[in-house]
Amino acid sequence: MAATKIIDAPRNGHEMAPLNTRARGDGTHGVTIVLTAPQRNSVQSVDIPGNEPERAAWSGKMQFFLSIIGYSVGLGNIWRFPYLCQQNGGGAFLIPFMVMLILEGIPLFLIELGIGQRMRLGALGVWNTIHPWLGGIGISSCIVTLFVALYYNVIITWVFFYLFNSFRYPLPWSSCPLNGTGFELEECAKSSETTYFWYRTTLDAAPSMDEPGGLKWWIVLCLMLSWTIVFFIVMKGIQSSGKVVYFTSLFPYIVLTIFFIRGITLRGAGAGLMHMYTPKVEKLLEPTVWLDAATQVFYSFGLAFGSLIAFGSYNTPKNNCVRDVLLVSVCNAVTAIYASVVIFAILGFKATVNVDRCIASNTEILVKNKLLGLNDTQGYEQAMSLLNGTELTRLQLSECSLAHELDNAAEGTGLAFIVFTQAIVELPGAPFWAVLFFTMLLSLGLGSQIGILEGMLCTLFDIDIIKRVKKQHVTGVVCLFCFIVGFIFCTGAGEYWLKMFDSFAGTIGLVVVALMEMIAVIFIYGHERFTEDIFQMTGYRPGRYWQWTWRYIGPVIMVCILVSSVVFMVIRNPTYGAWNADLGMIEQKSYPNWVMGIALSMILAGVLPMPIVFLMRSFQCLKVDLDIHQGSIRRNETTASTKEMIDNDDDDEEDDENDFSGPALGGHVKTQSDFSDDDEEDKPMTMRMMMMRPTTTTKTSNVLNVPTSRKKNYKKDAYDV
Repeated sequence: MAATKIIDAPRNGHEMAPLNTRARGDGTHGVTIVLTAPQRNSVQSVDIPGNEPERAAWSGKMQFFLSIIGYSVGLGNIWRFPYLCQQNGGGAFLIPFMVMLILEGIPLFLIELGIGQRMRLGALGVWNTIHPWLGGIGISSCIVTLFVALYYNVIITWVFFYLFNSFRYPLPWSSCPLNGTGFELEECAKSSETTYFWYRTTLDAAPSMDEPGGLKWWIVLCLMLSWTIVFFIVMKGIQSSGKVVYFTSLFPYIVLTIFFIRGITLRGAGAGLMHMYTPKVEKLLEPTVWLDAATQVFYSFGLAFGSLIAFGSYNTPKNNCVRDVLLVSVCNAVTAIYASVVIFAILGFKATVNVDRCIASNTEILVKNKLLGLNDTQGYEQAMSLLNGTELTRLQLSECSLAHELDNAAEGTGLAFIVFTQAIVELPGAPFWAVLFFTMLLSLGLGSQIGILEGMLCTLFDIDIIKRVKKQHVTGVVCLFCFIVGFIFCTGAGEYWLKMFDSFAGTIGLVVVALMEMIAVIFIYGHERFTEDIFQMTGYRPGRYWQWTWRYIGPVIMVCILVSSVVFMVIRNPTYGAWNADLGMIEQKSYPNWVMGIALSMILAGVLPMPIVFLMRSFQCLKVDLDIHQGSIRRNETTASTKEMIDNDDDDEEDDENDFSGPALGGHVKTQSDFSDDDEEDKPMTMRMMMMRPTTTTKTSNVLNVPTSRKKNYKKDAYDV
């Protein structure tokens, strides 16, 4: 074979981290480069002669933008942000929210999207490429994403159940069912119609996690439907999911606009909006308000799941990712505020209706006790003011306060399935509005679930072994596994398990992963290299704002979120809200010890891969993860620094004796004994042996060895294979 000499070129800051380096006294490093045959892509791609198959790409800019919007704008914008605004100072909460958006959300968003676009790899491949010791970041991200995907699809399951029941008239949660004697069921009478339908009809809630009861067949069927739909959407990657995002991303805005037009015309809408957005500036002095804002920004963007890295890797190398980050960030914040206006306009209407109903009930009691004239509608306030606390209790009179009604707002499932459904019942043509509302929740949930699974599957396909299997088969196995594990959410304790997963599985692990991502890109890969990469891709060089937030402000905020999360988890005894059927209300219970053991295991499963991989590779214990390592660091598009070293003329058939495939393809790395006079049996070389052995240049092997002399710099030789 003829050797071609290659002139050393200046490093551009994006080269692959060397697998094996041994420091020399003169500052140079010995490098062993293993030539492996090109491997087929895991996703549908277009072959370009002379190059590796290109990575799958978006069909257009709009498809990418809508996919990011559908992933980032999720259920949290509907049922979490309005609650935080109300609890943390109303309109004043927008100040810490915007500050954290600028200092934390946007910088970390650009890191994930930019590094994915630059490397054109999933989460596992990106961190292995930056440095093999960082490979655990991708594994941790994949594990945490799996936990979140497990319970996130259960929310879609509940939405399906409510959506199917929305086609009934009257709505099944509009009235309490009757017992055999014609009276309302006691459990429903003590709570409310919507609360009873949620806890008894939908969940058939158990009294505690220790008594989960059996599987609820209607939930199991809806869960199977959810995972089936998700499978068909993501089974071909962005080739299939990219078409669905046109609906899942745009439809929620159409529904929100319809609800907005209807909501602001309702009686009491102004009171709801005033209650929500009236600024309470004194709240800004409380540290928890700023912590809530930082946490909301972090989770609303879907950071650290690996999904943004995957989405960025499907972009063209010259895509303006900085512009994309700014547009998506603004759209995310505006959507959260817009959804809050819609939610509280309708909740203001519900509160007004409840106050009117309360006043009518009190008036009837006052008239019955001859404390108010039959037609005296003006004397109600005066009559109530003359009664003391004892008389109010004796007469069973209720406090009819609009502020009190509005303060009873809920978050999460309580807002979507209890509070908002009660407001829908009061609207004319309630089934129509119920169908619209739950279809909107369905599209929001599916949009986020598509992104979550895409990030996890993209990470899996960075592994060489899985890369050889069809994407449809791998996706099917993942969905089937998640469906089977999801049975724990189909019992009477299903909601309790979901809240436990939400509190432990996707909190500390994600924050640690995000912090390590910042450290890896800015301090290991280098902020100067990353800045140059952004400039080469977009023509825009990040300035002081980006440098300060990447290097100082962002990591400090992430550390504060991490420390506060751990502290709150330790000092506050973790509890969950269990349904008490006898009282018709929620009561707080402590998690059983065995459940806390599971929660701790999930936290450790999401964090430990990072130190484990670091220790394995730093101490060169690489036998186990050799195939994963070599498969994950292979670039889908060869960089300028390595492209000229490897000739991809793979059309000619080679004899078995000239097989240069590496261990990841089933071959082996040849040793010096392979070329000795003795006919010894070939022995596979482990990565540890490759790192520890002194190297010499051998032109007939598939290993490019570097001279061992300490006085001479090495020369790169490339061989036609």
